[in-house]
Amino acid sequence: MLVAFGTAFVNLARGGPPDAEVGLTSLVFALSWGGIYWAVRTFAREARTYPVLIAAALSALGLIEIYRLDMRLASRQRWWFVIGAALTVAVLALLHRTGLSVLRRYRYLLLIVALGLLLLPLLPESGFPISGRTVNGSRLWVAFGTDRFRVQFQPGEFAKLVLIIVLASLLGDRVPSVGTAPRKLGRFSVPEPRQLVPVLIAWTVSFVALVSQRDLGASLLLFSIFILMLYAATGQGVFVWAGGALFVIGGVAATRLFSHVQSRVDAWIRPFDDPLGSGYQIVQGLFAMGSGSLTGSGFGLGRPDIIPFAATDFIYAALAEELGLAGSVAILSLFALLVAAGAGIALGAKDQFRKLLAAGIAFGFGVQAFLIIAGVVRVLPLTGITLPFMSYGGSSLLVNLLALTLLTRVSHEERS
Repeated sequence: MLVAFGTAFVNLARGGPPDAEVGLTSLVFALSWGGIYWAVRTFAREARTYPVLIAAALSALGLIEIYRLDMRLASRQRWWFVIGAALTVAVLALLHRTGLSVLRRYRYLLLIVALGLLLLPLLPESGFPISGRTVNGSRLWVAFGTDRFRVQFQPGEFAKLVLIIVLASLLGDRVPSVGTAPRKLGRFSVPEPRQLVPVLIAWTVSFVALVSQRDLGASLLLFSIFILMLYAATGQGVFVWAGGALFVIGGVAATRLFSHVQSRVDAWIRPFDDPLGSGYQIVQGLFAMGSGSLTGSGFGLGRPDIIPFAATDFIYAALAEELGLAGSVAILSLFALLVAAGAGIALGAKDQFRKLLAAGIAFGFGVQAFLIIAGVVRVLPLTGITLPFMSYGGSSLLVNLLALTLLTRVSHEERS
């Protein structure tokens, strides 16, 4: 109903009646999320459905805004919803037979897969059926196919979820030894370094691969998830403090090493120094959110189309203009509820692997939403990552749906 009313309002604001595009968009959305909900109730009937319903609400708002910004992108996003729903049903049916233990059993194979995905964008841009692509200064895209039919995706999005699974498995097996802290570093207790060697190797290789692609937004996301999962596994605050220190060191180093990072920092600190150049996107986002006021202009009545990459990086600013402060707070509340639901599943889990897997997925949703929204409202520099379930993009939507699938499966296995 939300998608139907929202897309109909967009058409009315454009001066036309609801048409076949409104009906098709609403039907595809209903069938996709209806299929996901049916699969959860069929193959994971003991699972809590709150995360699914919250994610559906976020997806509805995102799809309406994409429809409002660019009909061509909305038609593509409809296909990604269908593919994502089919993938979700297939994964839930498979896990219904095997359970999550299969992921734990093949963790080293999954680690190799994750590292392979991270290295794929480094392939040459020509001469291979699969080639790397550099977009906006970052080499994180992979294209395959012919000139007549070519598909592009971001393998780092899928690697992020695979690495969460691997980290949950490795840390889950080492909780007793990692949690005990026989060494002292000042007033802090720290674990034996040898207990963390496999995890640190996995993270170091991943981080180096991401930095080599100059995709520092994804690097920061993975680093934050890694630190938070370590803290969840051990309860040792030293990991959070050390992670914060490493973040500052890495941020300063990246600013000195990469010119596009330096330009983002300059645009973050002084966007009005170059409002028609490097600060244009941030300035237009600020004007959009300011003009939205308390209740917004309404779907189709604002000018979010002026904002560059409004359907991807700045969809929060576009929604803030047309839904106002009230809608912005509602979106933030939905993300907070999604993270809280995931954290509740993690806290209720008895098995360490499932507990850390649910925690890692919840952290992933929360950190990713925080990083991109913080960039839009100038709390942090722009990172160029997508807003979960809301931004346009097939890779991001598929990965988030897979993460949601694993979260519901954790809930089912723990409650049953």
